[in-house]
Amino acid sequence: MGQNSQIYHTDIPARLDRLPWSRWHWLIIISLGITWILDGLEVTIVGSIGSVLQQHVGLNLTAGQVGLEAGLYLAGGVTGALVLGYLTDRLGRKKLFLWTLVWYAVFTVLTGLSWNFFSFGVFRFLTGVGIGGEYAAINSAIDELIPARRRGWTDLAINSSWWIGTMIGSLESILLLNPHLVNPYWGWRLTFLLGAILALAVVLVRRLVPESPRWLLTHGRVQEAEKVMAEIERRISQSTGVTLTKPQWAIDIDPRNTIGMGTIAQILFGQYPKRTVLSLSLMVTQAFLYNAIFFTESLVLTTFFRVNPADVGYYIFPFAIGNLLGPWILGPLFDRWGRKPMIAGTYLVSGFLLLVSAELFLHHLLTATTITVAWSIIFFFASAGASSAYLTASEIFPVEGRAMAIAFVYAVGTLVGGVVAPPIFGALIQTHSIGHVFTGYLVGAFLMMLGGVTALWLGVKAERQPLERVARPVTESVTPASHSFSNL
Repeated sequence: MGQNSQIYHTDIPARLDRLPWSRWHWLIIISLGITWILDGLEVTIVGSIGSVLQQHVGLNLTAGQVGLEAGLYLAGGVTGALVLGYLTDRLGRKKLFLWTLVWYAVFTVLTGLSWNFFSFGVFRFLTGVGIGGEYAAINSAIDELIPARRRGWTDLAINSSWWIGTMIGSLESILLLNPHLVNPYWGWRLTFLLGAILALAVVLVRRLVPESPRWLLTHGRVQEAEKVMAEIERRISQSTGVTLTKPQWAIDIDPRNTIGMGTIAQILFGQYPKRTVLSLSLMVTQAFLYNAIFFTESLVLTTFFRVNPADVGYYIFPFAIGNLLGPWILGPLFDRWGRKPMIAGTYLVSGFLLLVSAELFLHHLLTATTITVAWSIIFFFASAGASSAYLTASEIFPVEGRAMAIAFVYAVGTLVGGVVAPPIFGALIQTHSIGHVFTGYLVGAFLMMLGGVTALWLGVKAERQPLERVARPVTESVTPASHSFSNL
């Protein structure tokens, strides 16, 4: 790497992209993917105990209050994403994805100690703050550390680990909500303890994940970036036995170009307005569908199909399997066939299938088992689409504002599609009217199909492309002497 004044001619991004797949990359997937597992665990727990919370052994909540609590958790996620997303771009990926995990652990334990509606809501909000901050930090780190040729599949695989948390949560609820095994008063409270234990254990593993060399470069910490990159190469060469090939391109970085909120706004609305519309559309539509259905799944099963609250976990588990398999099976096609056809296809197919299942639900042609099968098939495709919304937001904006761009898109999408949907569906279910719930399903289906059409119109061909080619860094030197993307 050469140096000319404050302009650095660096091949570090190319060196990251040409690395062979190794145990080190699996470390990234496992240690950072825990965020999605924890979020899935949290959502499943509250979904499973929704009916218990309405009982005397719970907190005597109404169905509407259960939906509102889900909205408060998402509101916390929005707050955490915006505040901590900004800090992620300013202070670094690693600092934030360590501290947000500790924050989450503390407040999920306090949630289990709640004594009324107010305390439960406050602790759920603060737990969401930790998870929201995690999203901005980990999605930035994932894209900046994973080779371009595997970035799509890796993002989808990590995002789909949300459903591993769902399966853990459903199994946990089956055991802890069984009155023959655990006192109902303590059972639902103990469900929150596992998440805290997992989080604190993973903090130790996350310490092995390095700071993003790309982030270090754009903040003028060039020697540190080089040191981190050399250590990554050493570990991968040692574990694979492969001689690393020579990088094929380089880029000029001028870290004197500072980044502030004004620059972020310029990136989102001045330089890349179509990409912002695309990201928001994908995030809003999938958030509405997921939060509308999944946050209230237990209420639908217990209200319209007379499922025992203690047995809800049996139905959530197969639903989670479908959601997990979708991104893992379809994920490689996002890198092979491309982002646009796969994103649009998963959104359109899942929206159409939801229309079909809603019609069957309206005419009383489904049972608790068959509606679970229908949901599993629908969300096999919807899960890949939802994960691709996060992939899109994380790879189509410049490195310097990546975390804040993710945070902004996540926040708006969650506020419009997430915070609004659970209370609405909770209220619809509380009417005990199949027709009202059917209308809600129709809205979710049409929104997903709208997201698919938007992907066809505005989709970005980011597959197998370096991040610096998908979106040029703000700190990239553009002087006449620049040799950006020059061959080495």
